[in-house]
Amino acid sequence: MVPLVDLAATAQLGAAIADNLREGDVVALSGELGAGKTALARAVIAGLGHRGEVPSPSFAIIELYELPDVRLPLVHADFFRLADPREAREIGLDDYRDGAALIAEWPENAGGFADEPACLSIRLELADEGRIAIVEGGPDWLSRMPWQ
Repeated sequence: MVPLVDLAATAQLGAAIADNLREGDVVALSGELGAGKTALARAVIAGLGHRGEVPSPSFAIIELYELPDVRLPLVHADFFRLADPREAREIGLDDYRDGAALIAEWPENAGGFADEPACLSIRLELADEGRIAIVEGGPDWLSRMPWQ
C-alpha cells in the first residue's frame, strides 16, 4: 500500500512507475470515480517525458503517446464506457499495444489484464488524507517495484 497524500506523492509514484516501465507492460488502474486514476496516469506519462497536455481518454477511449515525445511508446486507454470486454478487441487494442506499454483505466471493463505477467495492478481508494494505492505486480514486475 502506497499513501498518496497529495499530488506530489502521486507524481512521485507515477515517476517511479515510468522509470521502470517497459514495452509490453500494462499499468491497470482501478477505483471509483474520482479516486485518482487519471491523475496517476498523467504522472506516469509525465515521467516518460511528455510535457504537453494529457487529455482524459474518457470519450476517445484511446490516446497515443509516441517517440520522441516520450521515451517509450504508450497507449493510454479509458475503458469506462465499454459495455462488453469484446469492444476492446473491436477498437483494435491489440494493434495499438504492439511495441508499446499500456495504461488502462477501468481495466475490468476490457476483461482485465491481471493474468498478464507484465501487469501492474493498482487500485486507488480514497483515504482520510488523500488516497492510497494498493499495488500488485505480476511476475515481470516483482523486481521492478522500488516503492514497495
